Amino acid sequence: MAYSIDPGSLALSRSVLDRAADRRRDDDWLEKAWGSSDTQVVAVVGDQVQVVDDRSALRFVPPSEAPEGIRIFLGIDRESGAGMTAEGRAVFGVLVKGEADESYGGLRELGALLDDREAGIAVNVIGLSNWHGVHTHCANCGEHTEVVEAGHVRRCPNCGLSHFPRSDPAIIVLVTDDQDRALLGRNEAWPAGRYSTLAGFVEPGESLEAAVRREVLEETGVIVGEEVLYAGSQPWPLPASLMLGFYAKASSFDIDVDQDEIAEAKWFTREDVRALVEAGTMALPGAISISRRLIEGWYGESLTGSW
Repeated sequence: MAYSIDPGSLALSRSVLDRAADRRRDDDWLEKAWGSSDTQVVAVVGDQVQVVDDRSALRFVPPSEAPEGIRIFLGIDRESGAGMTAEGRAVFGVLVKGEADESYGGLRELGALLDDREAGIAVNVIGLSNWHGVHTHCANCGEHTEVVEAGHVRRCPNCGLSHFPRSDPAIIVLVTDDQDRALLGRNEAWPAGRYSTLAGFVEPGESLEAAVRREVLEETGVIVGEEVLYAGSQPWPLPASLMLGFYAKASSFDIDVDQDEIAEAKWFTREDVRALVEAGTMALPGAISISRRLIEGWYGESLTGSW
């Protein structure tokens, strides 16, 4: 296999901020940062971040204009040339309760519009927002937990257990056969013509390569051989996934779809994909997704026809 993608070019995968984890326990420093007019704050409701009017960028405000909510220290922008100290500009998120209005947007809408700095901030704050939303109580004793360490830990006041943000590893793979055709599948909930690469969560005690082979076999009946090559990763905090991209070579080619997993799977040549996309009868994953980049890495150039 000679396919590849540039991991550094994956949308949502490039972070500019120094997360400065050592500052999360420094209450004096955090209060000083929050008191600085140079500090930037972005509001988030669930998985929606606040954006400017033309929806091309995140809306940052100084702490004095920030809404009420759980305050999360996201990091230090050491490249901005501004800030309360020589360290740089502090950046915070505020988790706001309630429903998001039209001033907020999600990653699917904004991901391709944001620069590396703002995409990294959005992915981080949305992931933390989703985690806080479903981890309000201690899994050990059921007591309501307290937010500590600048929003990066929830601690139980009853049993003392600390709970940390989670990322769930999931493999996503483009499989090819001996004719260099690509194996693409369609979820039952998708309309006809919408295809993507195969994906699934990594199970406990399972290597990434084993997860690739298991998921492909479970979903399509196709056996993946020894050739499983890592391509890159992409955070996808909806709600908490880390997508780990692979290319893999099949050693069997007959498809036997598990209808409980996916609705359909097919082998496609490059000519098939080009013709179907040009005819408008095939829709591929969105431009920001690692799935799309895996497909284009195999195809050899950019494609049109997004979901």
